[in-house]
Amino acid sequence: MDSREKSGGRESPLLLKVLVFGMFAMFAMTTDSVGTVIPEVIREFELGLTAGGSFQYATMSGIAISAIGLGFLADRFGRKATILLGLVMFGLGSALFAAGHDFLFFTALLFISGLGIGIFKAGALALIGDLSRSTTDHVRTMNLIEGFFGVGAIVGPAIVAYLLQVGASWKWVYLVAAIMCGLLILGTAGARFPKPIKASEQPTRATDAIRLAGDPASLFFGTALMLYVGAEAAIYVWAPTYIADYEGSWMVLAGYLVSIFFILRAAGRFLGVWLLGRFSWSTVIAACSAAMTVLFWIAVAGGREAAVFALPATGLFMSVLYPTINSTGISCFDKGRHGSIAGLLLFFTCVSAVVAPLLMGALGDVMADSKYAILLGAVFSTLLVALCAWNLARKPFLDRLSRRNSADYEADEATLQGKI
Repeated sequence: MDSREKSGGRESPLLLKVLVFGMFAMFAMTTDSVGTVIPEVIREFELGLTAGGSFQYATMSGIAISAIGLGFLADRFGRKATILLGLVMFGLGSALFAAGHDFLFFTALLFISGLGIGIFKAGALALIGDLSRSTTDHVRTMNLIEGFFGVGAIVGPAIVAYLLQVGASWKWVYLVAAIMCGLLILGTAGARFPKPIKASEQPTRATDAIRLAGDPASLFFGTALMLYVGAEAAIYVWAPTYIADYEGSWMVLAGYLVSIFFILRAAGRFLGVWLLGRFSWSTVIAACSAAMTVLFWIAVAGGREAAVFALPATGLFMSVLYPTINSTGISCFDKGRHGSIAGLLLFFTCVSAVVAPLLMGALGDVMADSKYAILLGAVFSTLLVALCAWNLARKPFLDRLSRRNSADYEADEATLQGKI
């Protein structure tokens, strides 16, 4: 047995998937509640908007740095060790919120937590590839995982809202995440992980993710993820500001716009599992990106009265896009490189998560109207449609995915069934 991934016996795929589901739900509680936390931080520390936004930038910068520089750890040292390292970093970063009350201290903790997220997420994504029996199974599982991420994205802001309502500190959301992380560490430490069935032909290095950036598949899927994240940022970052001036007859609906968006996004990811069981991934992302784009342009053309309905509805179609694009991109590479490519695609995601909101805010400031942030989101969405339509027509990665099925996944299935 490979000493890097000692299992001590037959692994339990269901237990390992449950642990991954928990990891995604856990970190979503903190990353997607930041929009609710930032106003409180600004008030408590008397900060400006740019400084208060450091809670977002610190986490995303940590994720991006670890994703591009440390994603190879899952390939070099194994999935289990990498996941445990990332969980310990995230858990410590979250738990230490109880140790002080200083803005720079909190920002440093969020950066450390972000580093941990990037490490264990790359390991978890690589693990899902090990447990999948085909590239199609990989895509369906990733949609299910992202569904649990969506649940965490709903629960986190709800916890913060409840804490503020009862007069408790917003810091408790990080302490709750730390407790969950402790349980996940115990579960991961005791779980039996699969032995890597196929190692990469060359030893993995810290520069692997950078070298993979020039691969056509990396460029396509990385660009698609950046366009998707840019469009998504228009909703969860800037839609509340845009809708703040709404004075129509749907004020209650406007007040819950982002919450409805997150709920539909979570529900849509479970729906994505069903869709991908019946249609090809290229058809699904082309159709869903087109539907999302139509809703964006309805919001732009119809103003705030239409945006109250159209913007949250985009969540239902956005839901399928990220996990499908991400998992298919990972499946284009051999399993010995899954940690590195998962880190690279995560890096593309984080760069867009920082740059796109900044561009939207700058455009809104120049034009003195936040509607231009929504307009830029519609442009990103339209570009994504063009990319997906080209992919559907040309199918440039069909042969590559077929080869990976033959080389990796079919061999894995035969091994699990004791045939080889």
